[in-house]
Amino acid sequence: MENLNHSRLLPAIIVSTVDLERLSGLALAAMDRVPEVANALIAEMDRATVLDVSAVPASVVRMGSTVRFRSGDGKERRVELVFPVDADIAAGRISVLTPVGAALIGLSEGQSISFTTRDGREQRLTVLEVAG
Repeated sequence: MENLNHSRLLPAIIVSTVDLERLSGLALAAMDRVPEVANALIAEMDRATVLDVSAVPASVVRMGSTVRFRSGDGKERRVELVFPVDADIAAGRISVLTPVGAALIGLSEGQSISFTTRDGREQRLTVLEVAG
């Protein structure tokens, strides 16, 4: 019952058929290295509304999107959501296989989500703007 109640608190998310296929495979392949994040990404894919890539609204965070969001401490960040091989924190490119990246995928402008950091802290973020 606790999981059911928790799922009601999660915002509705949208992913494309292309992102669903690639991210599901990525999460399964990463299960041995980063199981917590891989499981979180799988859970996001399981609950997502899946649309053809051409039907995903521009305001939805997709792979390759540049996202401006506000964290729970009020700080704003602008990042590009990328696959692990393209990640570069200094350049503002974060991997979808990070807690923040897995939380961002599929969110729309104005939506908020809580997630657990790698050190076990509960954080919240709100998507302010999506580009690309």
